[in-house]
Amino acid sequence: MTPSAPDRDLLDDFAVPRAGERAWSVFTDRVMGGVSVAEGSLEDVAGRRALRLRGRVSLERNGGFVQVARALGDGRAPLDASHALGLSLDVCGEPGAYFVHLRTTDTRAPWQHYRAPLPVTPEWRTVELPWAAFVPAGLDRPLDVRALTRLGLVGGREAFDADVALARLALWRAAPRVVEAP
Repeated sequence: MTPSAPDRDLLDDFAVPRAGERAWSVFTDRVMGGVSVAEGSLEDVAGRRALRLRGRVSLERNGGFVQVARALGDGRAPLDASHALGLSLDVCGEPGAYFVHLRTTDTRAPWQHYRAPLPVTPEWRTVELPWAAFVPAGLDRPLDVRALTRLGLVGGREAFDADVALARLALWRAAPRVVEAP
């Protein structure tokens, strides 16, 4: 597999460790009093180096999520992804209730985000999530893809044992068209 396809803008590829690779952090509902537990690690998963999120999602004490997340943008300005059609993720794992969460400059409260379901199978596959798949949670503004600040890979909304791996993350855009000269 090539590091990036012509119709993808690479955000993370765990196949090759890079200096300055963006930091991913693990969060759970414990920040709100829940009891879910999780761990994140870089490891070989079914033949590919990947970021792996494992944990137990519990609905006890108003809980219900485990998450691994990273900042988007350059630290001074959000990521402008308006040239892209959505996100492309190479994922595998145990099927469950997984989502991709996006935060923007409009999401100020901790519970606000834009959520899209992430189908996961035991085999590696590329999932393309168009921007239209992301619905607002905790706010009523539409997703502004010119102002992305954070991305989270989440297991939640039901009690289960989460185990999902991410090998590659990219912005998915239309392939350039060749226009014939007259």
